[in-house]
Amino acid sequence: MPSPEGSSVRFRRVPASLRRAGIERFARTLQKEIAKGRAFDTLITGDAELRRLNRDFRGQDYATDVLSFPVEPEPDRRPIRRGDAETRRKTRREANTRGMDGTGIAPYSRGRAEEAENASGGTDGAFLGDIAISLGRARAQAREFGHAIEQEVRILMLHGVLHLCGQDHESDSGAMARAEKRWRAKLGLPNGLIERVRS
Repeated sequence: MPSPEGSSVRFRRVPASLRRAGIERFARTLQKEIAKGRAFDTLITGDAELRRLNRDFRGQDYATDVLSFPVEPEPDRRPIRRGDAETRRKTRREANTRGMDGTGIAPYSRGRAEEAENASGGTDGAFLGDIAISLGRARAQAREFGHAIEQEVRILMLHGVLHLCGQDHESDSGAMARAEKRWRAKLGLPNGLIERVRS
């Protein structure tokens, strides 16, 4: 359910190892600092759901740690998903007809985008989209890199928000990596996803 404060975090099951309030505060910090006040929603779920989403929306049949689903990509923004142009168009069409909350999260995003449009009298970019995070991957990566699971969820959320804001580490000549590193330092987070891959 959307939070009256803006960005929301939904858990399929709230694990005892995470402080829900801390994760929600972090989402609001990202909304304010990085997303320039634009809200986004985060679903924290399991490997099976991330695998299904990755397969359905990206054509990759494996569990991944984080996926981003922008509501409306800007016309000049490069798509964040891999594959050829037709695959990306199909992915966007599917994201607009299915989503992540059983039938999907994209319909929930459309509702949030429509709420923002109605409240403002037009589309002003008030809602960025959705992020899905695998708690299983976050737990394993936190263990591997020697920090708390809450820190890993924050790293994944930061990475997802940067994608929602139009960053793409696969095609931007290092711009997203630099932005992620700068924000991690400012937010007191350990090494991020892009930095790990390059190490």
